[in-house]
Amino acid sequence: MSDIVIRRLKTVDEFNDAVELQKVYWGTDGDALVPMHMLHSLSNHGGNILGAYDGDTMIGFVMGFIGTDIDYDSVDARPAMANLLIMSKRMVVLPEYRGQNIGYRLKMAQRDVAMKQAIRLVTWTFDPLLAPNAHLNIRKLGGVVQQYKADYFGATDQPSLQADRLVVEWWVSHQRVKERAKGDGSALTLEQYFSVNAPVVNRADISSDLFQPQGMTDVPDSTFALIEIPPNFREIDKHDGGLAQAWRDHIREVFQKMFAGGYMVTDFVRGDFEGKNRTFYLLSHHSDDDYRQN
Repeated sequence: MSDIVIRRLKTVDEFNDAVELQKVYWGTDGDALVPMHMLHSLSNHGGNILGAYDGDTMIGFVMGFIGTDIDYDSVDARPAMANLLIMSKRMVVLPEYRGQNIGYRLKMAQRDVAMKQAIRLVTWTFDPLLAPNAHLNIRKLGGVVQQYKADYFGATDQPSLQADRLVVEWWVSHQRVKERAKGDGSALTLEQYFSVNAPVVNRADISSDLFQPQGMTDVPDSTFALIEIPPNFREIDKHDGGLAQAWRDHIREVFQKMFAGGYMVTDFVRGDFEGKNRTFYLLSHHSDDDYRQN
């Protein structure tokens, strides 16, 4: 693990290797891949194309480009430089290297780029039902989430792009992110959140190995709340397409109601509960500026 090196990609051969690596996750669908010429253009115009190498072999990859969240069609639009961000895309790690902190290191290298460019916000999207991704994005990196995007890509004819997404806000100079960068991540446990009366708003039926979604409670009047997702959604999606779709419909309703009720995602926890390994998003009631400070 200590021999893994993260470095910027600069050559055509390196960009072609990154295209091949994308196929590990997105398959050979050309419409779902970022091509070599686009990687080259991004790299030479302020973007960051980063590879993780074991010797001469690229085993991980992430890309990002400078953007803004300003709608330039709006009559109230401010100059783009007032809301510059890095949009992070396409992180993938070879299966045999997963679970070895490669994704974390790639993101931290991307944070270094943001700091050099004096950009405070890095953002990206991820599937709300994938517990390993939530653990990395929220628990380990210190990202927060305030937005749920239904049918994010609008690509009804492309299976690899058909999904809702959570939008991560990674405020790279915020204290919580600085702590993660030093290795001082959140140490709070599921039991501790229960001890402060954080309710589970959608407790799953765990009577079988494939967790079943249940009805949501009312949006609570509490400082904290928990949203449950199955720890093994990929297995559900593989073995029971109907149940996977039920989870997607369910989690869309839950997140949309909780965000409308003034909550945001600030942690992700997993632990034994009622005899099963369970996974939960921790939501906190917030003011709009809570994570735009510092």
